[in-house]
Amino acid sequence: MKNLILLFTALTISLGIFAQGSKMESKKMEGHKMKDCCMMKDGKMMCMKDGKTMAMDKDMTMKNGCTVMKDGTVKMKDGKTMKMKNGESIDMDGKMEEMDMDKKMK
Repeated sequence: MKNLILLFTALTISLGIFAQGSKMESKKMEGHKMKDCCMMKDGKMMCMKDGKTMAMDKDMTMKNGCTVMKDGTVKMKDGKTMKMKNGESIDMDGKMEEMDMDKKMK
């Protein structure tokens, strides 16, 4: 009987610690917002806005003056152009970066 009570107590404490860990993890994520951006995924331009990803339906001008087109072409303010490759993204400030597609798309 003593062992049963001890086992039950240990199980209750373990579950309490696990639940508290989950709460702490979600508190860390509160206020953390995924950055809005445009990205090339599987040969298609996608836009992320407020954590939601959708196909890019129009050309966009970023804060630094560069224009991102639906086909993945990026035209810089100085006139230079480049084509985005799969896995590249550009944030709304116009900063290009390589990205981990699995993390960004979740």
